[in-house]
Amino acid sequence: MKVKVEKITALIQARIGSSRLPGKTLMTIKGESLLGHLIRRIKASKYVTDIVIATTTKEIDDAIVKFAKDRDIKYYRGSEEDVLDRFYKASVEYGIETIVRVTPDCPMLDPQVMDSVISQYINGDYNYVSNTINPTYPDGLDVEVFSFQALKKAWKEAKLPSEREHVTPYIYNHHEFFKIGSYENDVDLFGMRWVVDEEADYKFITEVYKNLYKDGEIFYMRDVLDLLSKQPELSSINKNIMRNEGYIKSLKKNKDE
Repeated sequence: MKVKVEKITALIQARIGSSRLPGKTLMTIKGESLLGHLIRRIKASKYVTDIVIATTTKEIDDAIVKFAKDRDIKYYRGSEEDVLDRFYKASVEYGIETIVRVTPDCPMLDPQVMDSVISQYINGDYNYVSNTINPTYPDGLDVEVFSFQALKKAWKEAKLPSEREHVTPYIYNHHEFFKIGSYENDVDLFGMRWVVDEEADYKFITEVYKNLYKDGEIFYMRDVLDLLSKQPELSSINKNIMRNEGYIKSLKKNKDE
């Protein structure tokens, strides 16, 4: 039987540097940064008990640290490229037992979707649960939940650049070591793009926030879907951008090793 999960930490992978959209983490929409919007949404979770921002030791990311200090949020500084190492050492420092991995390029993360993924993890005998294994949610509603022990094994064993840079591939690609759970939506929304990787993404998200955001309130996936059904032209703003481009680039690095 699975041990009862009592401490669940959202570990936010954040940095200023970005090859496609530099500075996106602290870019603002409606007077708040993408990182700030994400944190507001995480705090609406029924299950998350703590938040830690995992950033890098680079001077440019002093801005992330200032953000964390100003809001009394825990943070850890580690490797820029070896994000798996950064996650592992942040988890060790703060005694994290269960990790929810999220990123600031998902400023429309739905806390209800996040809680559904967490609930599957809690109620099943899993090491890892995600809604990205068979992606049926819009890109930008990505949630991964996994145990510290799974993270530790990945940290010890993972060798490929894609495994080190993207934290979890070693886990979800090794079913012989881990029990993996896939959380899927009733309707396939794979083709929708609600993530911020390019300028066009930022324009799309800004338009959604202009229509739906109210200070102190959370809008949900169903609200965005309703908006897009009424204003379908909004989806054309960023429809031509490839999904998971960063991970695909990392896979190419594997071949160069």
